[in-house]
Amino acid sequence: MLRTHTCGELRIGDVNKEITLTGWVQRQRDKGSLLWIDLRDRYGVTQLFLEEGKSEASLIQLARTMGREYVIKITGIVAERLSKNDKMPTGDIEVKLTSLEILNTSKTPPFTIEDQTDGGEDLRMKYRYLDLRRTTVREGLQLRHKMAQQTRLYLDSLDFIEVETPVLIKSTPEGARDFVVPSRMNPGEFYALPQSPQTFKQLLMVSGFDRYYQIVKCFRDEDLRADRQPEFTQIDCEMAFITQEDILKTFEGLIRHLFKSVKGIDMPSVPHMTYDDAMKYYGSDKPDTRFEMKFVELNDVAKGKGFVVFDDAELVVGICAKGCASYTRKQLDELTEFVKKPQIGAKGMIYLRCEANGTYKSSVDKFYDEIELSRWAQKFNADAGDLILVLSGEKEKTRKALGELRLHLANQLGLRDKNKFAPLWVVDFPLLEYLPAGQAGNEEMGLPAGQAGRWHAMHHPFTSPKPEDMGLLDSDPGKVRANAYDMVLNGTEIGGGSIRIHDRATQQLMFSKLGFSPEEAKKQFGFLMEAFEYGAPPHGGIAFGFDRLCSLFGGADSIRDFIAFPKNNAGRDTMIDTPSTISQEQLKELSIDVKIK
Repeated sequence: MLRTHTCGELRIGDVNKEITLTGWVQRQRDKGSLLWIDLRDRYGVTQLFLEEGKSEASLIQLARTMGREYVIKITGIVAERLSKNDKMPTGDIEVKLTSLEILNTSKTPPFTIEDQTDGGEDLRMKYRYLDLRRTTVREGLQLRHKMAQQTRLYLDSLDFIEVETPVLIKSTPEGARDFVVPSRMNPGEFYALPQSPQTFKQLLMVSGFDRYYQIVKCFRDEDLRADRQPEFTQIDCEMAFITQEDILKTFEGLIRHLFKSVKGIDMPSVPHMTYDDAMKYYGSDKPDTRFEMKFVELNDVAKGKGFVVFDDAELVVGICAKGCASYTRKQLDELTEFVKKPQIGAKGMIYLRCEANGTYKSSVDKFYDEIELSRWAQKFNADAGDLILVLSGEKEKTRKALGELRLHLANQLGLRDKNKFAPLWVVDFPLLEYLPAGQAGNEEMGLPAGQAGRWHAMHHPFTSPKPEDMGLLDSDPGKVRANAYDMVLNGTEIGGGSIRIHDRATQQLMFSKLGFSPEEAKKQFGFLMEAFEYGAPPHGGIAFGFDRLCSLFGGADSIRDFIAFPKNNAGRDTMIDTPSTISQEQLKELSIDVKIK
């Protein structure tokens, strides 16, 4: 090695040692007779210094020619700093230079490579290799490394085996859009990049590998946002000869292990909540349980009083914001405008103030007297000083709108603390959901031709129904519950899975309920159904969104901070300028007749 130590390693116990360091010049401070240099590498920053009259003049002269991000090698003597910096691990020492070598020069970087940079996101993505030098970005990748390391350590301890599955696979009509890859050797035919290794991990269970995992790249050609990339990483797992409780226990153990080993947090047991309760009390299948503000239904005390908005509604429901009765009319109007946004979908909002003097003030006083309003407050167990916000309308839409209002209000009140963690299992999802003809989103679901309106698998078509609900598949498919489960953390889904169908007859029945003809099912999944005829064991599994899990552990909103070379919101890598066109000769080789503009 060109160095004896790293730039994050030296401490007060190293004083008087002769050491050699290498790294990048982060900044210089020239005070005339004294010159300080901050030297950075992957491990940290060490302060170097030169002093006129004590250091060699040639070293000082050479040092003054250096700019930011020059790559240098130095030798020197470790000394105790007179002015210590308790914000730096190396802040008790500095290095008095005895030699200096410039290994490479650098252009002036397009943005400041420090924690508080002056570079915008687009600029930093274009020069991502420079952005990766910043401590905050580097720490994100170090966290990701530790998360992967500890995941493997935990699963290895339980006899899981890591198996790689193919990247070039068959395109299937379920889920999001596939990325497709043309085959030169088979003109007119295409591979797809996997959205998940789902069928392969099930085949591994048939093969007798009863505990599989893989930290695997997956691909989805869908619209992007802060927590979504066209390529992403999953912790993908499957187990055989198990029940749903076995899966929940095993992977609750994984999450608790990660919290302990990575964050130093002893996480208590993860609570369970049914899908129906999640929707009833939070309006979401991924509720944020770091704070209360559960829904309370008011049909029995609010309807039948002559207020048509409530009387004609399927559901009247509200939340209680503790200590918020002091909200001004302007603040209440802003909340009303929030719920009336098209993406939220409510027509309006009613409020009830529980005044400090024990009286009640609402926006519907002419329809409800003090006694009737007190019954509202009793339903919420509201205290003086609390504010009750109420929505009404069609049940499902109203719950979802109130769920958005709950989160919006919690953000305003600072209730969504990134340093507080509330994991939750959501269980007993519906097996199927119906997408009517012409409903937005059908195309993204990859529905077969001619099947624009049909039942769709809420998770995927390999999820098994609850045995006790099998009889409802013909009579009332919407009431069939799935052997499925999601893990939610702070209002974000971080993982999901199910107990799988493991026999051909049930799998064929499921495909038929999803609108697949026998021919379509055989063409797409015949290999899996045939495998089920060779002794497939009961099995199930789960996949965690690894990028999303890292971002939550790191307290960041965007998963891009935890991916070395991410794409932007348009799915582009601006650093290497891709996607890009290919030559007409390459297209011809692939039997693709497209004229490049």
